[in-house]
Amino acid sequence: MKRTPTLFEAVSPIVVMLLLLAIGYGVFKLNPEPLLILASIYAGAIALRLGYNWEDMMDGIREKIDQAMPAILILISIGILIGTWIISGTIPMMIYYGLQIIDPTFVVLIAFVVSAIISVVTGTSWGSAGTVGVALMGIATGLDASLPATAGAVVAGSYFGDKLSPLSDTTILAPITAGSELYEHIKHMLWTTIPAAIIGMIVYLIAGFNLSSGNVTQPETVDAMLGTLTEMFDMNILLLLPPLIILYGAIRKKPTLPMIIFSSIVAAMLAKFVQGFSATDIFASAVSGFDASMVNRPGFDSENVLEEVTRLVNQGGMESMMGIILIAFSAFIFAGIITKSGSLEVVINALMKIVKRTGDLVLSTVISSITMGLVTGNSYLTIIVPGEIFKDTYKSMKLKAKNLSRTLEDSGTVVVPLIPWSSAGVFMTGTLGVSTMSYAPWAIMCYLGFIVAIILGYTGIGIAKMEETEQTVHGSTSGKSVH
Repeated sequence: MKRTPTLFEAVSPIVVMLLLLAIGYGVFKLNPEPLLILASIYAGAIALRLGYNWEDMMDGIREKIDQAMPAILILISIGILIGTWIISGTIPMMIYYGLQIIDPTFVVLIAFVVSAIISVVTGTSWGSAGTVGVALMGIATGLDASLPATAGAVVAGSYFGDKLSPLSDTTILAPITAGSELYEHIKHMLWTTIPAAIIGMIVYLIAGFNLSSGNVTQPETVDAMLGTLTEMFDMNILLLLPPLIILYGAIRKKPTLPMIIFSSIVAAMLAKFVQGFSATDIFASAVSGFDASMVNRPGFDSENVLEEVTRLVNQGGMESMMGIILIAFSAFIFAGIITKSGSLEVVINALMKIVKRTGDLVLSTVISSITMGLVTGNSYLTIIVPGEIFKDTYKSMKLKAKNLSRTLEDSGTVVVPLIPWSSAGVFMTGTLGVSTMSYAPWAIMCYLGFIVAIILGYTGIGIAKMEETEQTVHGSTSGKSVH
């Protein structure tokens, strides 16, 4: 006989999951996937205690995976897109021209802008910081500028691009978890990201007035990167076709997956007929990612390619997305069980007694996501776990899913690099040579984003409400995700 869980029974699986992740992943650095499976086993034991059998739990898991499958297909296709955009020369050309706008006069402001441009183009914050970020730190050293300020601007710029790039894994994951649409999610993030970025740039501009006049030449590393890119790829205006296809699809609200595949096909053709790559290399780049060793040009030696260049171009492919998909599937197993057993509904009802306004809900989401970041240091989990917990609460308050996906990125994706023990914090410190606590105050966009999100939540500005038709559909689905 099935029964409704008590509050303790409903909350305990979430507590067990947090403890497993905090100790197993946070302390002992164990892989998160098995820890999520262990939490699912405990959640399954609670479900059995409540009278649910294995088939019931499997139904819950299947429902979660079924809801997420269209977005997961997009995630896989983005891997193809990145691989083909690189081998076609599209991404390298964007990097090439982006690097040339570096002006050392206002190094802190330029550090933010250039890092943001490269990150939007590549979809990777780490790649941006580890390449142009390092070059910008060299400029700052030559100018005797503030290294913590420059590093903070690089981190903020890198995560600005990571957050708004349709090629970014976290940008794709947030709408998958919340149940929103990729380009609607990106557009909705402008409400919080642009004000935070503008305030940051004003601060960087003011800081730049106290720096040298900028009569320092462009560092040798940047010149070498530009030279290497021109050796590897032919720069051609046709290489803008793949991103223009994506831009057209976004503006015209075309289905995302077909536009990504079409753009990838055009990029593959450019790789063949403009860059001269073989069909074997093009398919390999789409599956396992591009590698500089694929370049076969007279006088070019792939063994001597700058590390800064390989960091940017050796990426992409479907396989690059498998790690995040495994984490997502493991989390969906847990979410499917606690949803089917009624535990999540009990937790939501308890939350609703505390959460009275939209601002309260946004604040609760921010606190949960940041807590997950502090506990695990993993940007994926700061999105997936709070997303699954709060998804139905947003629906019950007649708020569109893109409000949740935006808040998850505002308080998850961009906050993790400010946590010293997170993988992102460790990477940025090691790469830029400045401690996390030193650059954190200057990574202005990373913490202003969630502050703006909370303000918008309480004022109602930039909050998307469900239409009457959406509310009707929601009511008829008994709390299940609507697509």
